[in-house]
Amino acid sequence: MAFVSSGYNPDKPMENRISDIGPRKFDEFYPEVIKNNKGKWLYHEILEPGILVHVAESGDKIYTVRCGGARLMSTSLIEEICDIADKHCDGKLRFTTRNNIEFMVDSEDKIAPLKQDLQSRKFAGGSFKFPIGGTGAGITNIVHTQGWIHCHTPATDGSGPVKATMDVLFDDFQDMRLPAHLRVSLACCLNMCGAVHCSDIAILGYHRKPPLLDHEYLDKMCEIPLAIAACPTAAIKPAKVDFKGTELKSVAVNNSRCMFCGNCYTMCPSMPLADKEGDGIVIMAGGKVSNRISAPKFSKVVVAFIPNEPPRWPQTTTVIKNMVEAYAKNANKYERFGEWAERIGWERFFDICELEFTHHLIDDFRDPAYYTWRQTTQFKF
Repeated sequence: MAFVSSGYNPDKPMENRISDIGPRKFDEFYPEVIKNNKGKWLYHEILEPGILVHVAESGDKIYTVRCGGARLMSTSLIEEICDIADKHCDGKLRFTTRNNIEFMVDSEDKIAPLKQDLQSRKFAGGSFKFPIGGTGAGITNIVHTQGWIHCHTPATDGSGPVKATMDVLFDDFQDMRLPAHLRVSLACCLNMCGAVHCSDIAILGYHRKPPLLDHEYLDKMCEIPLAIAACPTAAIKPAKVDFKGTELKSVAVNNSRCMFCGNCYTMCPSMPLADKEGDGIVIMAGGKVSNRISAPKFSKVVVAFIPNEPPRWPQTTTVIKNMVEAYAKNANKYERFGEWAERIGWERFFDICELEFTHHLIDDFRDPAYYTWRQTTQFKF
């Protein structure tokens, strides 16, 4: 046996075993304070933007310094993050679900040198590598999808619009001046792996044209039944086409039924969907997951289409900045973005945010469950 020659003992399979298949057990990576007080925390406070303290029943405290990270990181940046954790936090750190990095220390005296170290690290262009903030009634990091860099169906980029948007909202990342916390998300297409359907402000990539058909190669590159079955609206059917005097097996698309989702392109590379003029951005607003004050809400479309404008997406960022400023100025304390819009009325919301309203934005979707199912903790007796 090959394993025996390498030192494996079949009679004692666990002897000298270093690791097993899959990740190591998660509690190996807890700081000692968290390990000793798991499930026994009394409360937490935000000491200043980006700085939190959690207090346990035992009186132990752990201080967290949160800083913004990137959705896509180089190995060199990750190595630098690990070096910071080794230097200040006994090698322990965590990532939040919105791509923030949290460094945790067990003494308040350790916060100042950690902050100074983080603020001293900058990119060649002068921007902060690890800006501190993203807590409380402000804007935290934008969660987003992979965009042009790593996906085949996007209608817009991921990292590009997010970087441009966070540049104009950066002051609110480092401050907590808003009425409540405000979550911004981006999904590159309607498949929405970015979960923008319940965000305060959402940036959504949108295709407006049906897929192109490369008849010459379609039958050679694709399983036609798979492409047909992938369409959720049955807009694709088999077809025979004449190509340079030769009859080819291909497909036909019913354009009026196409919802521009890109599922067909996933199954068939000869049905590309990307288009410079047809692709762009939709802005949605008013969603939330929280049950606080009011029930969770879906986002609503408030800007039907903005063209892609790389590298800085000026129209998109201007619209979002105007919306945030209007919210900061007019909403009540603790009121989420959608709650503010519903209180003043969506008509007034469009006026205050300087958005154009068209009949295409009227929300006329009403599922029967909307009326009949109890879907939240907001019970009424």
